[in-house]
Amino acid sequence: MGGLQVEVEAAEAGFDQKRLERIDKHFARYVDERKLAGWLITVARHGKLAHVSCRGQRDIEAGLPVEPDSLWRIYSMTKPITSVAAMMLYEEGGFELTDPVYRYIPSFRDVRVFAGGSDISYKTVPATEPIRIWHLLSHTSGLTYGFMRNHPVDAIYRARGFEWGSPRGADLAAICDQFASMPLLFQPGTEWSYSVATDVLGRVVEVVSGQRLDEFFASRIFGPLGMTDSAFYAGPDDKSRLAALYTRSPEDGTATRMDAMGNAALKQPAYHSGGGGLVSSAGDYHRFTQMLLHRPDSPAGELDGVRLLSPRTVAYMASNHLPGGADLETFGRPLYAETAFAGVGFGLGFAVVVDPLATKSLGSAGEFNWGGAASTTFWVDPAEQLTATFFTQLMPSSAYSIRPQLRQLVYQALVG
Repeated sequence: MGGLQVEVEAAEAGFDQKRLERIDKHFARYVDERKLAGWLITVARHGKLAHVSCRGQRDIEAGLPVEPDSLWRIYSMTKPITSVAAMMLYEEGGFELTDPVYRYIPSFRDVRVFAGGSDISYKTVPATEPIRIWHLLSHTSGLTYGFMRNHPVDAIYRARGFEWGSPRGADLAAICDQFASMPLLFQPGTEWSYSVATDVLGRVVEVVSGQRLDEFFASRIFGPLGMTDSAFYAGPDDKSRLAALYTRSPEDGTATRMDAMGNAALKQPAYHSGGGGLVSSAGDYHRFTQMLLHRPDSPAGELDGVRLLSPRTVAYMASNHLPGGADLETFGRPLYAETAFAGVGFGLGFAVVVDPLATKSLGSAGEFNWGGAASTTFWVDPAEQLTATFFTQLMPSSAYSIRPQLRQLVYQALVG
């Protein structure tokens, strides 16, 4: 990974050092009260790290502390990486955003839409238009997640083995065929709902590139960017670096180990999930955010002389693509999350802040972000040339209001 350490004095980066220390003091309480096993935070401005801190244990039971090179299951923070992979192929002429997905995955040719009933007995109608690639990138496809528990279609996913996992032994191609066989929540393009769409997008990447998703990531993104800790599992040599996975105890709210789910990250998967399958380190994800940031020494899309995307493409991805400039509050399906929906739109792979006042949180218009199911998060603020990341391993991500608290604590420290 290399050294993950402060690269610039706080004042030089426009931060008040004592105000930055409020971040650590606040989140130290989560460790002291055993709500979190441990955490790692980075804050950077103008392409340089101004604050790096960690507290607690990556594995409470083994007595192993959080360290700069600890590995974390980043779950849905995989989605922006898959979206970048897709847009790299888009830039090469591999597809058009309006292309129907069935052109690359034939099973999506005749998808149908839920039209009433229960998860056991229901009616469907034909889709009035095909799912298109931009629908996958913007989560307007009509696909869903089994863990949502908001709709009969969510239950259909669970009955097929799709809640927090997938049927044993099936690869990405087979999984996508199963997604195509289940009804959509709504007609493509008419609403927003968080979903397995980015997993399907990962299969499009495979078909267009002729490479398995893990191979594409390794050769086209991780290798060039020097993201040496990122992969779809932690191998034997890295097992001790991988933080344990925890959930909130229903009895007293303390972090309780959940190896049944956590141990999946210790073996090579048959199914490479572009929506949530990666393990990574804070150092690696920091490099990914710097590639996305428009920095003083280079426009967005490049890092250390390696360009993955054009600045125009990054800006296009980080624009609100919801019809009519709508936000998630008006265009989205209900989602149990700590992330604001009011004032937040969605781009191609990221949530995008449209109106900071409506979010009731400090920040900037144009900030783009996302997080993972184990309470990890990141954001990129082009207006302030600021990035921040937070790593821990607590399921679900809505157990505490970590993300809005981190945002307010980072921005209150920005004084110049």
